[in-house]
Amino acid sequence: MHRHGYKGRKFGREKDQRLALVRSLQISLIKNTSITTTLARAKEIRRSTEKLITIAKKGGLANRRLIIARLNDLESATLLVDVIAPQVKRDSGYLRIEHAGYRRGDHAEMGTISFVDEIDFTVGKKEEKAPKKAAAKKPAKKAEKKEDK
Repeated sequence: MHRHGYKGRKFGREKDQRLALVRSLQISLIKNTSITTTLARAKEIRRSTEKLITIAKKGGLANRRLIIARLNDLESATLLVDVIAPQVKRDSGYLRIEHAGYRRGDHAEMGTISFVDEIDFTVGKKEEKAPKKAAAKKPAKKAEKKEDK
């Protein structure tokens, strides 16, 4: 039998497990800007993550909801749309994969996947206001009643 027309890698997992693996790797990449994993996994998540970044660059509510649905993580989706996408200066090729040697246990080929452009996480975040100190409330002085006798 031939593999013509089959896309993607199976990783020896069923579909739901494979989807969960790819999602978790994407979320880690978005939060950390760089991760080290096996070369096959890095190549696979590059395909889907670059598509997500392109969607995030377009902006808009519908695209934001699409990213949230694909990642299933609101925090990383917001980070991607509000912080990372505006800082990416190119039309495609947002990620790079560098070979990182071989894993010690099973000699699997490792790779580091990271963003090509530098990402500054402090740019998109709103400055948090310091909580206002509660004014020390003094007990209200009761009107002193002077009794005249």
